[in-house]
Amino acid sequence: MQIHLSLDGAGGLGQRLYEGLRRALLDGQVSVGERLPPSRVLAAELGVSRRLVVEAYERLVAEGFLGATPGRGTFVERVPPPLPREADRAGPGPGAHWRPPLAWGGRLAPGRHNFPGGVTDRALLPWAAWRRAMMAALREASRDIGFYGDPRGEASLRLAIARYLGYSRGLACDSDAVLITQGAQQGLDLLARVRVAPGDTVAVEEPGYPPARAVFEARGARVVPVPVDEQGLCVDALPPEASVVYVTPSHQFPLGMPLSLERRLALLAFARRHDALVVEDDYDGEFRFEGRPLDALKSLDREGRVAYLGSFSKVLHADLRLGYLVMPPGLAPALPGARAFSDGYPPLVTQRALARLMIDGDFARHLRRMQRLYTIRRRRLGEALAARPDLWTPLPQVAGIHVALRLAAPVPDLPARLAAAEIRANPLAPFHMGEAAHDGLLLGFGVIDGDAIDRGVAALAEAVAG
Repeated sequence: MQIHLSLDGAGGLGQRLYEGLRRALLDGQVSVGERLPPSRVLAAELGVSRRLVVEAYERLVAEGFLGATPGRGTFVERVPPPLPREADRAGPGPGAHWRPPLAWGGRLAPGRHNFPGGVTDRALLPWAAWRRAMMAALREASRDIGFYGDPRGEASLRLAIARYLGYSRGLACDSDAVLITQGAQQGLDLLARVRVAPGDTVAVEEPGYPPARAVFEARGARVVPVPVDEQGLCVDALPPEASVVYVTPSHQFPLGMPLSLERRLALLAFARRHDALVVEDDYDGEFRFEGRPLDALKSLDREGRVAYLGSFSKVLHADLRLGYLVMPPGLAPALPGARAFSDGYPPLVTQRALARLMIDGDFARHLRRMQRLYTIRRRRLGEALAARPDLWTPLPQVAGIHVALRLAAPVPDLPARLAAAEIRANPLAPFHMGEAAHDGLLLGFGVIDGDAIDRGVAALAEAVAG
């Protein structure tokens, strides 16, 4: 009998020999009744001790795969039946309640011309300050007793965030209201867990952020798109049965306009009338280029109707995986419990390092430096785009690190053209739940600078013009 045995892998030689024999049986290399090579012969062929072969045979006999008859040898007694063709796929799939996330192509591999939305450059992080903060956090962790952390997050980071929101976003809040999350997406998921039941109506912006829609869809909610105009979300178009309204008021995603004060007050009034929760996603409101920074929508909330989501993905980097949620009082008892049930608590060392970065002033210095850099990039991108008014119209953009373009004419196979030109940018169509009225693009300037902006816009013009 000929069988192929591989002794590669982890563990001792005896364990690998046993696993190789077992794999040969499971793979159907031998059939019931076949005689295995004598232990002395197989040991010589493999260059191992006979004792290891005997032990492997004995384990397989104990499991019922092999049988040994004195004087006759070792025989195969049982092998698993072959899998039917329909079982070639993976095992059990998701339950009937699962709704697959909407595809939108949000993550793009680098290309020659990189305009992905919401991406920042690792090289621009304050690495020296971060190393100092991490070393201090590690020294502190080495002195810990070792208990589990607080599901809300480390007290020092929650306090630093509360102070930061007070002076940067006009949002006065107590550190006890802050919940640290693994990015804003986990904050959304926690809110959906404690607030949304299957069949509930959730209103979202149209166009809007597909991962947010996917969270609510996965909970079994009925997600209703609500149009936006030059003042942001059209509050008068909200469905009255909506129990949750998801909105990006500082810098509408993806089109860029802020929610006007009139609409903000109208939205809060809607929430009061219909007992709705407003989820404010302030994903990149730190960077503003025209006028004074707008205070957070939650700063106007006097009745605990707004849950405020923030993230460090745009101001530092997405790999940090830290965000935060300012909890309305009515959800404050439930959200930490949901967080504990989900993954326990946030990573302690990373939280402590970020808290030190903020407390020591390095975070604020980094924000000021990035504001200056993004101002330069935004201006250069605007000048390059303005040279081709026949191809597109940039939408007004006063905040954030991306700009939206409305194309002058439909472009067939736009994603394919971008890929062929090695342009990494997000078409606007996937951000719509329904049919997009116009072709458009979202161009980020978080990882592209200088002459690369001009070259990228020139390549984009060629791709669009066809």
